Amino acid sequence: MTAQLGPLRVVVVVPAFNEEHSLGAVLDELRCQLPSADVVVVDDGSTDRTGEVAQTRGVGLIRLPFNCGIGVTMQTGYLLARRNNYDVAIQVDGDGQHDPAELEQLIAPIVQDTADVVIGSRFLRDEGDKSTAARRAGIAWFSAIISRLSGQHITDPTSGFRAANRAAISAFASDYPNDYPEPEVIVRLCRRGFRISEVPVTMRERQGGKSSITALRSAYYMLKVTLSILVGLFRTTARR
Repeated sequence: MTAQLGPLRVVVVVPAFNEEHSLGAVLDELRCQLPSADVVVVDDGSTDRTGEVAQTRGVGLIRLPFNCGIGVTMQTGYLLARRNNYDVAIQVDGDGQHDPAELEQLIAPIVQDTADVVIGSRFLRDEGDKSTAARRAGIAWFSAIISRLSGQHITDPTSGFRAANRAAISAFASDYPNDYPEPEVIVRLCRRGFRISEVPVTMRERQGGKSSITALRSAYYMLKVTLSILVGLFRTTARR
């Protein structure tokens, strides 16, 4: 994979909240699969040894003072990527669900300059973890509404296994949704003319920690994100 990247400077941003039991293995896999990339863990106010695990692996570490949520955590990573002039920023969660062995196919459209943002979709391949029934229903809902609003069919809008090129990094560093940002940011990107592509990946079961989206919060999550998408769409239209 190093040869494929050529002169591109790549950073892998690992958002982590209380992932001490899975983070070490994730970082070891990343180092093995993409040795030429820099790796930065953004510790979102963990109360366990997440930060210490990152330090023992010798990767970059940013500690947020308290739990800020995935939006702030990832925007922190994109700010770092823009400030340090990285060509590609990859999001790999610290819970072990994303397989670093699939990084090559994830970033291939960016290397080939056919996409600005690439999303790893669990629904383009008939294997791996598809999440719970409640979350699948939510994903299907977001897929329908986002595809309608953006004009592009997106099968896995909540996937956090993503790669962004320099233009998208700059956009994310300047403006990124706060809560559950993955679905909302797709609409923003499409309406600004960014090229989005999906590639098939296999999601693994979580290796540690707990999801922030429980069954009881699924309905609230769907309502809040849907409203955020529509409000964001209205603001964009109003500015124009």
